[in-house]
Amino acid sequence: MIKRTFGCVVVCGCVMAGGALEAHHSLSAVYDIRQTAELTGVIQKVEFMNPHGAMTVEVENEDGSKTEWILTTGSANVLSSLGFGRGGANVVYAGDVVTITYFPSRSGSPLGFMRSITLPNETEIEFEPDE
Repeated sequence: MIKRTFGCVVVCGCVMAGGALEAHHSLSAVYDIRQTAELTGVIQKVEFMNPHGAMTVEVENEDGSKTEWILTTGSANVLSSLGFGRGGANVVYAGDVVTITYFPSRSGSPLGFMRSITLPNETEIEFEPDE
């Protein structure tokens, strides 16, 4: 009985650990860190969350249609240290027009990891790729 219980605990532990390892991915697994791209668009939403923050940006395409991009950033702590957030020097709001340099998604979807952002007041802020 004890062996069976111990076996169940070990199996459950392995399953739970495997999920945690799967959830934390490397940057280069999702994004092509050898390329950068740039977009200009209107901020729709800013999310301060862990493990990564995100900004949703609406970009007008050449044909007049619009695409929503999700650009991930460092953690909420990193964003706060760079002056984003309430009362920070680099606050961004829905409706702000920004230019963002990013690592594009390997899948080609409208997803990227933000490398820098140029704010409406022309301030440029760079993000480190490991943050």
